[in-house]
Amino acid sequence: MYQLDLMQLTPQQFLDEYWQKKPVVIRQGFKDFVDPIDANELAGFAMEEEVQSRLVYKEGGKWQAKFGPFENYDQLGNENWSLVIQALDNFSEEAALLIEPFRFLPHWRLDDLMASFATPGGSVGPHIDNYDVFICQGSGKRRWRVGNNGQHTEFAAHEALLHVKPFEAIIDAELEAGDIIYIPPGFPHEGITLETSLSFSVGFRANSSVSLLSGFADHLIDNELGGQLLKDPKRQVTAHSGEVSNQDYESIKNQLLSLVDDKIFKTFTGNFLTAPKHELDIMLPDEPFESSEVSQLLTTHGIKRLGGLRAFYFEDTISQGICYINGEEVSFDAEIAPAVILLCDNVVVFPESLAAWCEHSAFVNLVVSLLDKGYWYLAEDE
Repeated sequence: MYQLDLMQLTPQQFLDEYWQKKPVVIRQGFKDFVDPIDANELAGFAMEEEVQSRLVYKEGGKWQAKFGPFENYDQLGNENWSLVIQALDNFSEEAALLIEPFRFLPHWRLDDLMASFATPGGSVGPHIDNYDVFICQGSGKRRWRVGNNGQHTEFAAHEALLHVKPFEAIIDAELEAGDIIYIPPGFPHEGITLETSLSFSVGFRANSSVSLLSGFADHLIDNELGGQLLKDPKRQVTAHSGEVSNQDYESIKNQLLSLVDDKIFKTFTGNFLTAPKHELDIMLPDEPFESSEVSQLLTTHGIKRLGGLRAFYFEDTISQGICYINGEEVSFDAEIAPAVILLCDNVVVFPESLAAWCEHSAFVNLVVSLLDKGYWYLAEDE
C-alpha cells in the first residue's frame, strides 16, 4: 500500500489550504516510490481494444494525436512522444492501489487513474483541465509549469488536442519519483519529460449542471416519467392574452421542480454517479455460485470489487436497504445495511469483517448475485 505524505499536513488541513484553491508541489508525497507497472505493461494495455489510449507527438512542428489500440511503436523513435492510458484502475490491480491514499475524498468524485509513458521532450501540450488532479511522478523526471487561473485563450492544436496559449508560470518545477503535483480545475499547465518517465494521475471530476440535466432528462424518458401535463382547472379570465402572469410562471416552474423530488432525483443521482465512465474488465465465473458454497468461502476468502466498478449509497437511505451499483439501484434486506456499507466503502473486505454475515442468508444471496455478475470476486486473505 502506498503511504501519502501531504507535506505533513492532515488531509483536512490540505483540503482547507489547497483543494480547489491553488496548485502545489508535494515533494516525496510517496516516499521510496516504485512504479506499480512498467512501460512494457503500459504499452501492452494500449494494444487492447477495450482500453482507451492515445499517442501524442509532434510531426513537422505540428501537434498530432492517434487513438489506440496500437499494433506497435517502432516508428516513434526515442524522443518527443507520449502514450496516455485512461482508466488504468479498471485493468491493473497494482496500479489501482494508487487511488487508495486519496480516499479522504469521496469516491463519487473520482474520475479515473490515468497513466502516461513519455520519452524525453514528450508532452501532451499546455492545456487546462476541468477536474482536480494529483499527478504522481514515477520513474524518470518531468518538468511542470503551472499558471494562475483566470482568463486564458484556448485553441485546437489538433482536432483531439485543446491547448492554451502561452502563460506565465507560478510553479516551475522538476518532479522526480515520488513527487506529486496537485492542480485544481482552471489552472493552465504543461508537463515536459526530461528523461524517459512514467507518471500516474488521480483525477477527481465534478459534473456540470448541463451534464446533470441531460442525464436526468434521459432518466425521465427511459423510465417514462415526467409525462404529466400542466393542469389549471381554476383558470381565471385574463385581460391580457399576451401576458405570462407571475402565477402562471410559478406553475410552469413548479411543474419542472416537482420532478426533482427525493425519490425520483435520488434514484437518478445514484444511477448516474455509479454508471461506468470507461469499459469494465468483467470476467464472468465459469459456473454460477451456490449460496452454501459462498457462505463457506466467505469464512476463508475476502471479496474484492472489480477495478473501476462504482458502488455508492446515500446516508439517509442505506438503512432502508437501498444502494447503487454500476448504474443501477439495488434493493436488499435492511438488516444487512452495515455489511453493504463495507462493500461500498472498501475495495477488499476480509473474512474477519464478514464473520458476522457469512451465514446471513440475505447477505450471502447478495454476494452470490454480485459474484455471478463479475462485479466482485473472491480474493485470498491478504
